[in-house]
Amino acid sequence: MQINETLLAGDLKFLVSSVIEIDSYKSKIGDDAKMVVVSFNVDSKEPADDLARFLELGYDWIVDADATDGPIDTGKYKVFVEIERDRHAPQRIMDMLDAVKKLTNIDNFRFRYYKSFKTNPVDEQNLRSLVPLDKDAYAISIKENRLNNFSNFFNRSYLENIEMLDHDITFKKMFAESIRMTIKDFGPVKEVYQRLGGRIDIGQSAISEGLFLTKYLGNYNITKVGDNFVFENEDQALVLGRAR
Repeated sequence: MQINETLLAGDLKFLVSSVIEIDSYKSKIGDDAKMVVVSFNVDSKEPADDLARFLELGYDWIVDADATDGPIDTGKYKVFVEIERDRHAPQRIMDMLDAVKKLTNIDNFRFRYYKSFKTNPVDEQNLRSLVPLDKDAYAISIKENRLNNFSNFFNRSYLENIEMLDHDITFKKMFAESIRMTIKDFGPVKEVYQRLGGRIDIGQSAISEGLFLTKYLGNYNITKVGDNFVFENEDQALVLGRAR
């Protein structure tokens, strides 16, 4: 689909994901500790290029905006926007999203910080709380919650790639078909099981599914509860369901 160079309200409707990522990818032009990288998922190449161009030309505080040349593993294109990491960053992200809301007709954006399993509503309070605004805070943030991101949680696996899109996670292994699942919950093991409720499935089908996932993903304690699978790594648990 070709989008006009001058974007108007609604031109990107149904083309941009409502979940953005912050600091999940490295800065192209500078030190990660000094630059906030905001990324959007877009359905195809032309809209991604137009969104990047619109943002870069529209705000003098956007240091760089660029779209990927090709799709990522999920089939989407990425638009990366870089702004300086300082006290103005949360308000600038809000200002940028106000414009993107008009282009996409998306009323409520959510964001994932770094490589967290969880998403949060985009508002200035959440941004100031979760996005580090100077290099020292950035260094501390990346070190904290070691297992609270998908790269470290699956540190026992031999996966080729892990990709997040909205609330889904896709696992890719060499010489095997990819597996896509939906994130249902994440947190300390005891709390996750309490929230999940239900009985552990010990039927033959559940055991077979667990063995398959263990072989594909790695040596994790995998338990089936209802239609969901609980993955444990140390004291953290991740609940995944079948993607729709």
